[in-house]
Amino acid sequence: MTTPFSPPPIRTITLMRPLAWLGLAWHDMLRAGWVSFAHGLVLAAFGAAIVAVAHHRFWLLAGALSGFLVVAPVLATSLYALSRALERKETADWRVVAKTWLNWQNSHFNKWGNDYWCMVQFGALLALAATGWVLTSAALITLLAPVPVNTPFEFVHHVVLAPDSWLFELWLALGGVLAAPLFASSVVSMPLLLDRRVTLMQAVLTSWRTILANPVPMALWAALIMGFTLLGLGSLLLGLIPVIPMLGHASWHAYRELVDTSALPAREGYSTPYVRPGQR
Repeated sequence: MTTPFSPPPIRTITLMRPLAWLGLAWHDMLRAGWVSFAHGLVLAAFGAAIVAVAHHRFWLLAGALSGFLVVAPVLATSLYALSRALERKETADWRVVAKTWLNWQNSHFNKWGNDYWCMVQFGALLALAATGWVLTSAALITLLAPVPVNTPFEFVHHVVLAPDSWLFELWLALGGVLAAPLFASSVVSMPLLLDRRVTLMQAVLTSWRTILANPVPMALWAALIMGFTLLGLGSLLLGLIPVIPMLGHASWHAYRELVDTSALPAREGYSTPYVRPGQR
Protein backbone atom coordinates (compact mmCIF):
# COMPACT_ATOMS: atom_id res chain seq x y z
CA MET A 1 0.00 0.00 0.00
CA THR A 2 1.41 3.40 -1.01
CA THR A 3 1.60 6.03 1.71
CA PRO A 4 -0.08 9.28 0.59
CA PHE A 5 2.42 12.05 -0.04
CA SER A 6 2.20 14.92 2.40
CA PRO A 7 3.89 18.04 0.98
CA PRO A 8 6.72 19.11 3.28
CA PRO A 9 6.37 22.47 5.02
CA ILE A 10 8.34 25.31 3.41
CA ARG A 11 10.18 27.68 5.70
CA THR A 12 10.24 31.41 5.00
CA ILE A 13 13.57 33.20 5.07
CA THR A 14 14.84 36.76 5.17
CA LEU A 15 16.07 38.55 2.08
CA MET A 16 19.79 38.19 2.77
CA ARG A 17 19.85 34.50 3.76
CA PRO A 18 21.28 33.46 0.35
CA LEU A 19 24.49 35.26 1.33
CA ALA A 20 24.69 33.05 4.41
CA TRP A 21 24.44 29.97 2.17
CA LEU A 22 27.51 31.15 0.28
CA GLY A 23 29.39 31.53 3.55
CA LEU A 24 28.42 28.00 4.60
CA ALA A 25 29.49 26.77 1.17
CA TRP A 26 33.01 28.13 1.62
CA HIS A 27 33.18 26.43 4.99
CA ASP A 28 32.27 23.13 3.32
CA MET A 29 34.79 23.71 0.54
CA LEU A 30 37.59 24.22 3.03
CA ARG A 31 36.61 21.10 4.98
CA ALA A 32 36.19 18.91 1.89
CA GLY A 33 39.38 20.28 0.35
CA TRP A 34 40.58 19.18 -3.05
CA VAL A 35 37.68 16.82 -3.66
CA SER A 36 35.36 19.83 -3.72
CA PHE A 37 37.50 22.03 -5.96
CA ALA A 38 38.05 19.11 -8.33
CA HIS A 39 34.37 19.36 -9.35
CA GLY A 40 34.96 22.92 -10.49
CA LEU A 41 38.15 21.90 -12.30
CA VAL A 42 36.37 19.11 -14.19
CA LEU A 43 33.47 21.32 -15.24
CA ALA A 44 35.82 24.15 -16.22
CA ALA A 45 37.77 21.67 -18.36
CA PHE A 46 34.52 20.51 -19.96
CA GLY A 47 33.62 24.12 -20.69
CA ALA A 48 37.06 24.63 -22.22
CA ALA A 49 36.44 21.62 -24.46
CA ILE A 50 33.19 23.22 -25.66
CA VAL A 51 35.07 26.44 -26.42
CA ALA A 52 37.79 24.54 -28.29
CA VAL A 53 35.25 22.78 -30.49
CA ALA A 54 33.01 25.79 -31.17
CA HIS A 55 35.31 28.80 -30.82
CA HIS A 56 34.83 29.73 -34.50
CA ARG A 57 31.09 29.18 -34.29
CA PHE A 58 29.95 31.59 -31.61
CA TRP A 59 26.34 31.16 -32.71
CA LEU A 60 26.72 27.61 -31.38
CA LEU A 61 29.10 28.44 -28.52
CA ALA A 62 26.72 30.93 -26.86
CA GLY A 63 23.94 28.37 -26.66
CA ALA A 64 26.23 25.47 -25.77
CA LEU A 65 27.82 27.19 -22.75
CA SER A 66 24.50 28.51 -21.42
CA GLY A 67 22.83 25.16 -22.12
CA PHE A 68 25.65 23.39 -20.29
CA LEU A 69 24.77 25.45 -17.21
CA VAL A 70 21.16 24.26 -17.38
CA VAL A 71 22.23 20.78 -16.33
CA ALA A 72 24.52 22.08 -13.55
CA PRO A 73 22.08 21.06 -10.75
CA VAL A 74 22.52 17.43 -11.83
CA LEU A 75 26.28 17.68 -12.30
CA ALA A 76 26.57 19.08 -8.75
CA THR A 77 24.87 16.06 -7.17
CA SER A 78 28.02 14.79 -5.50
CA LEU A 79 28.65 18.27 -4.05
CA TYR A 80 25.29 17.97 -2.30
CA ALA A 81 26.37 14.56 -1.03
CA LEU A 82 29.65 16.00 0.30
CA SER A 83 27.79 18.71 2.21
CA ARG A 84 25.39 16.10 3.56
CA ALA A 85 28.31 14.00 4.77
CA LEU A 86 29.84 17.00 6.54
CA GLU A 87 26.46 17.76 8.12
CA ARG A 88 26.36 14.20 9.45
CA LYS A 89 29.91 14.51 10.86
CA GLU A 90 31.13 11.98 8.30
CA THR A 91 34.27 12.08 6.17
CA ALA A 92 33.70 13.98 2.92
CA ASP A 93 36.10 12.32 0.49
CA TRP A 94 36.22 10.58 -2.89
CA ARG A 95 34.32 7.61 -1.48
CA VAL A 96 31.27 9.85 -1.07
CA VAL A 97 31.59 10.99 -4.68
CA ALA A 98 32.00 7.43 -5.97
CA LYS A 99 29.03 6.21 -3.96
CA THR A 100 26.88 9.07 -5.24
CA TRP A 101 27.52 8.34 -8.92
CA LEU A 102 28.10 4.57 -8.92
CA ASN A 103 25.93 3.15 -6.13
CA TRP A 104 22.90 5.45 -6.08
CA GLN A 105 20.64 2.58 -7.17
CA ASN A 106 21.44 0.57 -4.04
CA SER A 107 19.19 2.83 -1.97
CA HIS A 108 16.11 1.82 -4.00
CA PHE A 109 14.08 -1.24 -3.16
CA ASN A 110 11.89 -1.34 -6.27
CA LYS A 111 14.12 -1.29 -9.36
CA TRP A 112 11.13 -0.86 -11.65
CA GLY A 113 9.39 1.90 -9.75
CA ASN A 114 9.35 5.59 -10.61
CA ASP A 115 11.37 6.35 -7.49
CA TYR A 116 14.31 4.36 -8.88
CA TRP A 117 14.61 6.41 -12.04
CA CYS A 118 13.62 9.85 -10.71
CA MET A 119 17.15 11.30 -10.68
CA VAL A 120 17.86 9.92 -14.15
CA GLN A 121 14.56 11.33 -15.40
CA PHE A 122 15.31 14.76 -14.02
CA GLY A 123 18.76 14.78 -15.56
CA ALA A 124 17.30 13.73 -18.91
CA LEU A 125 14.67 16.48 -18.76
CA LEU A 126 17.29 19.13 -18.02
CA ALA A 127 19.51 17.80 -20.80
CA LEU A 128 16.56 17.97 -23.20
CA ALA A 129 15.87 21.56 -22.13
CA ALA A 130 19.54 22.44 -22.61
CA THR A 131 19.54 20.90 -26.09
CA GLY A 132 16.39 22.83 -26.99
CA TRP A 133 18.01 26.08 -25.89
CA VAL A 134 21.21 25.36 -27.86
CA LEU A 135 19.15 24.85 -31.03
CA THR A 136 16.96 27.89 -30.33
CA SER A 137 19.94 30.12 -29.59
CA ALA A 138 21.80 28.96 -32.70
CA ALA A 139 18.73 29.50 -34.89
CA LEU A 140 18.15 33.01 -33.59
CA ILE A 141 21.73 34.13 -34.10
CA THR A 142 22.26 32.53 -37.52
CA LEU A 143 18.88 33.49 -39.00
CA LEU A 144 18.39 36.99 -37.58
CA ALA A 145 21.90 38.40 -37.25
CA PRO A 146 22.69 40.84 -40.08
CA VAL A 147 26.02 39.12 -40.80
CA PRO A 148 27.52 35.72 -39.92
CA VAL A 149 28.54 35.59 -36.26
CA ASN A 150 31.54 33.36 -35.64
CA THR A 151 33.51 35.04 -32.82
CA PRO A 152 32.70 36.68 -29.49
CA PHE A 153 33.73 40.06 -30.94
CA GLU A 154 31.29 39.65 -33.81
CA PHE A 155 28.56 38.66 -31.36
CA VAL A 156 29.14 41.81 -29.31
CA HIS A 157 29.43 44.05 -32.36
CA HIS A 158 26.61 42.69 -34.51
CA VAL A 159 24.19 41.38 -31.86
CA VAL A 160 24.74 43.09 -28.51
CA LEU A 161 25.64 46.58 -29.80
CA ALA A 162 23.83 46.51 -33.12
CA PRO A 163 21.80 49.71 -33.63
CA ASP A 164 18.12 49.39 -34.51
CA SER A 165 18.14 45.68 -33.71
CA TRP A 166 16.18 43.78 -31.09
CA LEU A 167 18.01 40.50 -31.60
CA PHE A 168 19.99 40.62 -28.35
CA GLU A 169 16.89 41.57 -26.36
CA LEU A 170 14.96 38.74 -28.01
CA TRP A 171 17.81 36.32 -27.27
CA LEU A 172 17.84 37.36 -23.61
CA ALA A 173 14.06 37.24 -23.33
CA LEU A 174 13.81 33.72 -24.71
CA GLY A 175 16.65 32.64 -22.46
CA GLY A 176 14.80 34.09 -19.49
CA VAL A 177 11.57 32.34 -20.49
CA LEU A 178 13.47 29.05 -20.38
CA ALA A 179 15.59 29.81 -17.32
CA ALA A 180 12.84 31.01 -14.97
CA PRO A 181 10.73 27.81 -14.91
CA LEU A 182 13.86 25.66 -14.92
CA PHE A 183 15.20 27.51 -11.89
CA ALA A 184 11.84 27.20 -10.12
CA SER A 185 11.73 23.48 -10.92
CA SER A 186 15.29 22.67 -9.89
CA VAL A 187 16.24 25.01 -7.05
CA VAL A 188 15.79 22.28 -4.39
CA SER A 189 14.79 19.27 -6.52
CA MET A 190 18.10 17.46 -6.89
CA PRO A 191 19.13 17.76 -3.21
CA LEU A 192 15.64 16.58 -2.24
CA LEU A 193 15.78 13.62 -4.64
CA LEU A 194 19.22 12.71 -3.30
CA ASP A 195 18.19 12.98 0.34
CA ARG A 196 14.57 11.72 0.52
CA ARG A 197 12.37 9.07 -1.03
CA VAL A 198 10.16 11.25 -3.19
CA THR A 199 9.12 11.08 -6.82
CA LEU A 200 10.27 13.51 -9.47
CA MET A 201 6.89 15.27 -9.57
CA GLN A 202 6.85 15.65 -5.79
CA ALA A 203 10.35 17.15 -5.82
CA VAL A 204 9.51 19.62 -8.60
CA LEU A 205 6.28 20.71 -6.89
CA THR A 206 8.20 21.24 -3.65
CA SER A 207 10.71 23.36 -5.55
CA TRP A 208 7.94 25.54 -6.99
CA ARG A 209 6.34 25.92 -3.55
CA THR A 210 9.71 27.08 -2.24
CA ILE A 211 9.88 29.82 -4.86
CA LEU A 212 6.30 30.94 -4.23
CA ALA A 213 6.85 31.08 -0.45
CA ASN A 214 10.05 33.16 -0.78
CA PRO A 215 9.86 35.06 -4.09
CA VAL A 216 12.19 37.95 -3.22
CA PRO A 217 14.99 36.00 -1.46
CA MET A 218 14.90 33.37 -4.21
CA ALA A 219 15.11 36.09 -6.86
CA LEU A 220 18.26 37.30 -5.10
CA TRP A 221 19.54 33.71 -5.04
CA ALA A 222 18.93 33.40 -8.79
CA ALA A 223 20.74 36.70 -9.39
CA LEU A 224 23.70 35.53 -7.29
CA ILE A 225 23.90 32.27 -9.23
CA MET A 226 23.79 34.15 -12.53
CA GLY A 227 26.33 36.75 -11.40
CA PHE A 228 28.89 34.26 -10.12
CA THR A 229 28.41 32.08 -13.18
CA LEU A 230 29.03 35.00 -15.53
CA LEU A 231 32.10 35.89 -13.45
CA GLY A 232 33.37 32.34 -13.87
CA LEU A 233 32.75 32.35 -17.62
CA GLY A 234 34.24 35.81 -18.04
CA SER A 235 37.51 34.82 -16.35
CA LEU A 236 38.46 32.46 -19.18
CA LEU A 237 36.55 29.73 -17.29
CA LEU A 238 39.14 29.70 -14.48
CA GLY A 239 36.65 31.28 -12.12
CA LEU A 240 34.42 28.24 -12.50
CA ILE A 241 36.90 26.21 -10.45
CA PRO A 242 35.78 27.84 -7.15
CA VAL A 243 32.35 29.03 -8.36
CA ILE A 244 30.94 25.59 -9.24
CA PRO A 245 31.65 23.96 -5.84
CA MET A 246 30.58 27.13 -4.02
CA LEU A 247 27.18 27.17 -5.73
CA GLY A 248 26.79 23.41 -5.34
CA HIS A 249 27.45 23.40 -1.60
CA ALA A 250 25.33 26.53 -1.14
CA SER A 251 22.43 24.84 -2.94
CA TRP A 252 22.51 22.04 -0.37
CA HIS A 253 22.29 24.55 2.47
CA ALA A 254 19.47 26.35 0.65
CA TYR A 255 17.54 23.08 0.44
CA ARG A 256 18.13 22.22 4.09
CA GLU A 257 17.03 25.63 5.32
CA LEU A 258 14.03 26.02 3.03
CA VAL A 259 12.38 22.58 3.17
CA ASP A 260 11.29 20.83 6.37
CA THR A 261 11.86 17.19 5.40
CA SER A 262 11.46 15.70 8.88
CA ALA A 263 8.30 13.81 7.87
CA LEU A 264 9.73 12.42 4.62
CA PRO A 265 11.50 9.03 4.55
CA ALA A 266 15.24 9.28 4.15
CA ARG A 267 16.67 7.67 1.03
CA GLU A 268 19.45 5.93 2.94
CA GLY A 269 17.37 4.97 5.95
CA TYR A 270 18.64 7.63 8.34
CA SER A 271 18.66 11.38 8.47
CA THR A 272 20.06 14.30 10.41
CA PRO A 273 17.63 16.77 12.01
CA TYR A 274 18.11 20.24 10.59
CA VAL A 275 19.60 22.79 12.96
CA ARG A 276 19.96 26.27 11.59
CA PRO A 277 23.60 27.45 11.67
CA GLY A 278 24.23 29.54 14.73
CA GLN A 279 21.71 27.59 16.81
CA ARG A 280 23.92 24.56 17.43
